[in-house]
Amino acid sequence: MSIRSAVCSVMARRVVLGILFCGIAIAIPGIASGDQTTVKPNILVIVADDLGYADLGCQGCKDIPTPNIDSLAAAGIRATNGYVSSPVCSPTRAALMTGRYQQRSGHEFNPGPPATASAEFGLAPSELTLAERLKPAGYMCGIVGKWHLGYKRPYHPVDRGFDEFFGFLAGAHSYLDTRDQANPILRGLEPVESVTYLTDMLADEAANFVRRHASKPWCLFLTFNAVHTPMHTTEAYMARVQGIEDPLRQQLAAMLVAMDDGVGKVLDTVRQQGLEEKTLIFFVSDNGGPTRANASLNTPLRGFKGQVYEGGIRVPFLIQWKGKLPAGEVYHEPIMAIDIVPTALAAAQISVKPDELLDGVNLIPYLMSEKSGSPHDALYWRFGAQWAIRCGDWKLLDPGTGTPELYNLREDISEQNDVAAKYPDKVAQLRDLYEKWSSQMSPPRWGQPIRRPAAARQQQPRAARPRAANSPNP
Repeated sequence: MSIRSAVCSVMARRVVLGILFCGIAIAIPGIASGDQTTVKPNILVIVADDLGYADLGCQGCKDIPTPNIDSLAAAGIRATNGYVSSPVCSPTRAALMTGRYQQRSGHEFNPGPPATASAEFGLAPSELTLAERLKPAGYMCGIVGKWHLGYKRPYHPVDRGFDEFFGFLAGAHSYLDTRDQANPILRGLEPVESVTYLTDMLADEAANFVRRHASKPWCLFLTFNAVHTPMHTTEAYMARVQGIEDPLRQQLAAMLVAMDDGVGKVLDTVRQQGLEEKTLIFFVSDNGGPTRANASLNTPLRGFKGQVYEGGIRVPFLIQWKGKLPAGEVYHEPIMAIDIVPTALAAAQISVKPDELLDGVNLIPYLMSEKSGSPHDALYWRFGAQWAIRCGDWKLLDPGTGTPELYNLREDISEQNDVAAKYPDKVAQLRDLYEKWSSQMSPPRWGQPIRRPAAARQQQPRAARPRAANSPNP
């Protein structure tokens, strides 16, 4: 089937789904369906790029001030076992945007730069984004920032349910030179010329989106490229983190302070428009910190971006819905960014057919203590030769060596004590569960990850580099 035929078929399906979605509501535990102020809450999804697990104040960071992001934890819920579905950017975003494991559509790897990327690269037309599900219910949908889910039509944000797009399509961008001809800043389909600091630009655009659409329900993805390389900052932001001795971490801190200011600007706008109690907010990073590249910290987790050790896939995960969800609470059950879509749809009282196979779970009844236990029986990762499964406290993983490792994360959060030889039955049980899950997934549609030598994969990066102490609460 040609791309044009496939797109036409999918678009017809979306029209039918749109008709079905309109006017259909589902009961949400703890939320009265007759209360019109809760029927269509705004949805704000804030995504950081390459942020370390221990780089926020609410995660225990001592050397970088992040009061605005921390306020989401203070007024909402901080998930200590919050995960993303991939240790790298694009696959995580595919799952986050759809509520389905990215391997279902073969979106397993990053694509590489636009000049060398596969022609097939892009979020599969068969996958429905959150925006495509919300639009038929009257939502204005926008995305500001990094896309990384397709470089060409029909993979552009304007083809995937978004009324507005301001940002760039590739996986990284200069923060200081926004006139990159190969990867321009776009407003919709048109390039924009500007010389302001990119993090500030994205925050301004997001705040303007909230102001312009305050009178109707909206969904906004604010997808910062901070703190992804290149390590670009400004003198003004550097001046606010002069106490950090490590030059690379000082750059990271300046970039993170800029992002925190941007989050504060958007949150202030939400409050000024009287929308705080009408807005469900999520904050996540797209993967763990790449410590060698940007001096991010994943303490006390092992590993970093690109690995299925905890440091590559466990991330800061904050949820706020003021007046609806509890404030200042900590949630310890394992959850994943694939839960954002079904949770947002439940909040908007939009139904999903069982045969659509969402892998995510509506978290609202769990966060409101109306359901007990874990939202997921198990969580899964597949990234080429690397794979992992978490089931309760147990995690079985293969870091690409061909030899599975078993850890009890309650007792060994840093994954230092491999107990696979001690519990062969648990290894067999979890491996069988993983294989059954993997057999339901599609093969990759492009690419393979770069294989690191085993010694490099297992090394804890930059351990000897001195910096301010951090003691995150895991």
